[in-house]
Amino acid sequence: MTTSAIPSSATQVVKRMTAAANDFLNSLDGARRQVASFEFAANGSGADAERYAWAYTPIDRNGLLVSDMTDDQRDAAFKLMETGYSASGAATAHRIIELETILGEWEAMSSNVSQWKRSVERYWFSVFGTPGSIDEPWGFRVGGHHIALSANVVNGDQVSILPLFFGANPATIRHGDRKGERTLVEEEDWARALLVSLSAEQTAIAVVDPVAPADILTTNVRSADPNMAPVGIGFSELGDGQSDRLVSLVKHYVNRANDDLAANYWRAVESAGFGEVTFAWAGPAEVGEGHYYAIRHPRFLIEYDNTQNGANHIHSVLRDYEHDWGEDLLAAHYRASH
Repeated sequence: MTTSAIPSSATQVVKRMTAAANDFLNSLDGARRQVASFEFAANGSGADAERYAWAYTPIDRNGLLVSDMTDDQRDAAFKLMETGYSASGAATAHRIIELETILGEWEAMSSNVSQWKRSVERYWFSVFGTPGSIDEPWGFRVGGHHIALSANVVNGDQVSILPLFFGANPATIRHGDRKGERTLVEEEDWARALLVSLSAEQTAIAVVDPVAPADILTTNVRSADPNMAPVGIGFSELGDGQSDRLVSLVKHYVNRANDDLAANYWRAVESAGFGEVTFAWAGPAEVGEGHYYAIRHPRFLIEYDNTQNGANHIHSVLRDYEHDWGEDLLAAHYRASH
């Protein structure tokens, strides 16, 4: 099946991203600006591969650390981050970052202190190329524990922010004034609701393993391989209400992105159709047990895993085989330019 091109023109989004990126860079002194700035490598390797570097674990990474910023610089940095997300996506991103403090408290209470410092200030911001350039691509990256956002801008009005990752630890807060508060609720509940709506015959196809893997299978590889994820049950084997649930779940992942970008992407998904979509689950259906699911499509892959820390630690991602890092946009740009 041939997938349709993504209509990625988003002029107003790019204007906001450009203004926010320049505001962030202009707020920095020379030394901080140098730490935050990188060349934009179209298809780099070695040192030029920095644009493709991403992680969702709490490892150190390159870029300007929030703890090394002034208050005004932090405000500018997070305003830049918010340009990539929808309102609900930005709220979720901030909530995920806030969980770092809660995670640190929980680890101290349970005498299980991590080697990593749990801090809302351990997030890194990077800008690639020259914001506002039309002739040359540019972009920015926000990275830290459970946040991975990489925006790549091409031709002055085309944008990709994939891969797009959200995680949560704890997924459900277990102490303090916010005890019981959950993060990434729809990602878990909507998929389970689909699973339990299946008949015994459908479940036998959809559940590919009684034990969930320890993490998303694509991890943080540069290019996602669709064959890394299980297949499960096909879209055509679902009833009307079941297929509607699966479509709603996919759209929820897409709607993490800025509204215009999400609308562009959703039009491409709808154009490609759902006929070849599959849904696979691993692990028990019961709440509180480790579980995993994958949604495969000829264009994209969604993966979700909640197995770690007593099934209270979520990793979830939307990957696109051609649109990650804006590779399709860049290929078209360089074909036209050269």
